[in-house]
Amino acid sequence: MKAIKSKVSKGLPIGAYVNVVDNSGARIMQVVSVRGYKTRTRKLAEAGVGDRITAAVTSGKPDIKHKVVHAVIVRQRKPYHRPDGTRVKFEDNAGIILKDIKLGMPKGTVIKGPIAKEVAVRWANVAKIASMVL
Repeated sequence: MKAIKSKVSKGLPIGAYVNVVDNSGARIMQVVSVRGYKTRTRKLAEAGVGDRITAAVTSGKPDIKHKVVHAVIVRQRKPYHRPDGTRVKFEDNAGIILKDIKLGMPKGTVIKGPIAKEVAVRWANVAKIASMVL
């Protein structure tokens, strides 16, 4: 996992529901924790584009429903700034489920819709199966 240059505004606090946009069998997941988020006492951790999260699958196929999985956020509704001055925001909050955490291998083989450029820079294996990078 590489560092990204843009300052991504964190738009998904713990408890937020995120659409799953790969073909792993899950449909909706809920953010449980955010990897590497450090803050003051009693403040909820928040995730943004490119962050790895732990999530609970709330709807989908019966074999993956009610499981705790590791995932990556690929789109968020809250706008964020890129170094060239542009603001980026998507229509929905979306993520994909990871199979291997250390290598960043996604569980699915197809990603529906675009993913952010920040995700493609940080997670190379996710970018390989993406249909469109914005």
